[in-house]
Amino acid sequence: MGKVKKKQGRGRAAEAVTEQVAGGLAELVPDRDRPRGFTLLIDGAPQSHVDLDDPSYLDFAYQRRLGHLADLVAPPGKPVHALHLGGGAFTLARYVAATRPRSTQQIVEIDAPLVQFVRRELPLDSGWRIRVRNGDAREGLAKVPDGWADLIIADVFAGARTPAHLTSTEFAGEVRRALRPGGFYAANLADGPPLAYVKSQIATVGTVFPELCLTADPAVLRGRRFGNAVLLASDHALPIAELTRRAASDPHQGRVEHGRALADFTGGATPVTDAAAKPSPEPPPSVFD
Repeated sequence: MGKVKKKQGRGRAAEAVTEQVAGGLAELVPDRDRPRGFTLLIDGAPQSHVDLDDPSYLDFAYQRRLGHLADLVAPPGKPVHALHLGGGAFTLARYVAATRPRSTQQIVEIDAPLVQFVRRELPLDSGWRIRVRNGDAREGLAKVPDGWADLIIADVFAGARTPAHLTSTEFAGEVRRALRPGGFYAANLADGPPLAYVKSQIATVGTVFPELCLTADPAVLRGRRFGNAVLLASDHALPIAELTRRAASDPHQGRVEHGRALADFTGGATPVTDAAAKPSPEPPPSVFD
């Protein structure tokens, strides 16, 4: 149950570090291009990337899109209250701490051994106001005071699937309760053709939030491959023009759908309640080849 490979030297990783956690085999693989950069994998599936020397660096395309939302939720540099449902390697919490000093953040992560592993191998700066809670994401959300959060990010996977109880209208209602007026809710959704899960999530979140947009790789939006899409929701108008500009200028270019185009994309998808909720779809094996 311990590490099978140990980091060598100080400040630079020579080999991967692995440890058995509740969700499977966790592995931190060094980034050849960044001396203190690491990719976290669980059972071979990439989860997140961290650069300890530059927490503002976001390597994964979907995390860059989440970073754009964190940039736009408040004026540049202003501290915010952020809630992260799903911990991984704490990538987005590190990003917010680096770009918005004095922010107050909570992370809810159900996998306690994973939290211990990440804390030990990729420690958080002691000056950051980040509290990590062990527990179920929805139960953790229920403990957040009304209107506390400026930003709520849901990036929760059990294995490679989002649990069913985090996909319902009831869950979305709890998110809105915890958000301040004008706050952002962002969800990382993983799906492939015919994108039935993504469309159902747009319909579901749309029962609670009047303003929505979706950003993803154009190939994912066209249903050509399995991948990540980021759903953004708020009770106020969204910064669509700036999001579109940022998505188009990313290394992995993204597209933003909103308004009539998003409604057409969603089609006749219906909202999901707790009674009918199912986990997100299983990725095909080729995604991790």
